[in-house]
Amino acid sequence: MNGLALHERSAEPASWRIALPHTTAAVPVARALVRTALTEVEHPADCDTAELLTAELVANAVEHTAGRGPIELVVELLPGGCQVEVHDPDPAPPGHLTRPVIEEPDVWQEGGRGLLLIRALSSSCGHRPTPSGKAVWFRLPAVPAQRRPE
Repeated sequence: MNGLALHERSAEPASWRIALPHTTAAVPVARALVRTALTEVEHPADCDTAELLTAELVANAVEHTAGRGPIELVVELLPGGCQVEVHDPDPAPPGHLTRPVIEEPDVWQEGGRGLLLIRALSSSCGHRPTPSGKAVWFRLPAVPAQRRPE
């Protein structure tokens, strides 16, 4: 499914899956899909954080993985929060996603903070092998109604 998003409506949690190009053009598309998914079903996860972390996962997949094939974005809206996964063709695990950082990022460099943001702002994150490479994921909890911005 090249570039088509599927939204499955049923008693199960809502989910979206889309193939994205292995280029930086995928980042704004992924952000828009996550925002649309969360707002369409009025999901209580924080849209801004979900967008930011999705952009980091997609940008990392584009910048740090080998291959020209598409990457895939999977968004699952669960009763207790949401999970976002990015599938890419490179089986190598992502840098310091689940390990403590030994060195702090260089404050003068533009990059080097994406995985740090994902670890700091998500409720959990990780990676797993897939038949065609790996999936890198994060989860965000639902935000109680009284704490959501108006």
